[in-house]
Amino acid sequence: MFSDSFRFSRRRVVAHAIALALGITALGAHADNVLDFDQALRLAQDRSRQLAAQGASATAAREMAIAAAQLPDPMLKAGINNLPVGGPDRFSLTRDFMTMRSIGVAQEFTREDKRKARAARFEREAEAAQAAGVLALSNLQRDTALAWLDRHYLERTREILVSQRDEASLQIAAADAAYRGAKGSQADVFAARASVAQIEDRIAEAETQVATVRMRLARWIGDDANLPLGGLPPTDAVRLSAVDLDARLAHHPQIRVMSKQEEIADAEVQLARANKQADWSAELMFSQRGPAFSNMVSINVSIPLQWDQKNRQDRELAAKLAVGEQMRAQREEASREHVAEARAMLQEWQSNRARLTRYDDSLIPLAAERTRAAMAGYRGGTVNLSAVLDARRNEIDTRLKRLRLELDTARLWAQLNYLLPADRDVATPRP
Repeated sequence: MFSDSFRFSRRRVVAHAIALALGITALGAHADNVLDFDQALRLAQDRSRQLAAQGASATAAREMAIAAAQLPDPMLKAGINNLPVGGPDRFSLTRDFMTMRSIGVAQEFTREDKRKARAARFEREAEAAQAAGVLALSNLQRDTALAWLDRHYLERTREILVSQRDEASLQIAAADAAYRGAKGSQADVFAARASVAQIEDRIAEAETQVATVRMRLARWIGDDANLPLGGLPPTDAVRLSAVDLDARLAHHPQIRVMSKQEEIADAEVQLARANKQADWSAELMFSQRGPAFSNMVSINVSIPLQWDQKNRQDRELAAKLAVGEQMRAQREEASREHVAEARAMLQEWQSNRARLTRYDDSLIPLAAERTRAAMAGYRGGTVNLSAVLDARRNEIDTRLKRLRLELDTARLWAQLNYLLPADRDVATPRP
């Protein structure tokens, strides 16, 4: 049984070595066909339809601004007035002196300040759509970065588990040999096999997570999400510091969108004020009568009577002022919330980096030394197999915890770095 287990282990090691060699060969053959972090961001931006939608929205608002600045279209009027419907002149267009065939044109003369207010309202809407496009770009870069980082670290998690499984597989042969030589128990053999099975289960879980996050990345960049990943971007620098956080976040895309919505509300206030002065319209009409009667020309002027301004125009103005105040209050509250969240993320990012140093300097080396000491004791017959398996399990958990912490730190970096779109600033190192 020992020889069979040993041959099985050798075959497994050889198979993994061949797979590794093939992987290295494939990587060399496709060195240029990898998905870099920056490339993923560019692909997501090129593929996004949300950015195109916001651009179309801004264009539509600008076109409406031009239209709103023009006078209303003139109206062509035509009709028959005073047509007899009874008596000897019934339905005659020429015999009754009052019957007229009329044609005319009417024009409403909207005041220039009102037309400018309407145009300004649409201009602010175009600017709001532009700001929403910047917000969409920021969210797109953040979500793509998070998906790329998740896939990178989950694949590294799988690699750690695979390497630990291969090492644990060798332990099966050692436990079996010890049992055959009456130096170990059959329970040790079962414990070694159970340890490998547990690692296999964790590998299967990691494979599922990798497949899931690859699909999430494909949502942003398409089929290129299946390419092998390039190198990890430097996550030791962010573009925000606690010193200038308030000033920088004043330009946060969501705050800019809310500022533009506030400007739209202000433009509607100006339009409501302009509506307190009525527009007027003029009409010129030519009326043709029968050949025995004179033709006539009519000129009419119409002016709305705003006889109840306190319950109509004043109420409308008060409503627009209230909406403007609502927009300002919401923007200020959102700004405070963003600053508080950014400060918390910045603090956690810095703390996590210190913790990563602790893992690298002490926790992982100590876990590795414990495993080596347990292995040496087991070979020397002073330590049982369960101590070796516990030490190895502790080392795996420590390495995976460190990797999870690194992922959390990288995710914080992405969230901080893409509070503002990446092409609007340059990263600066942070201690």
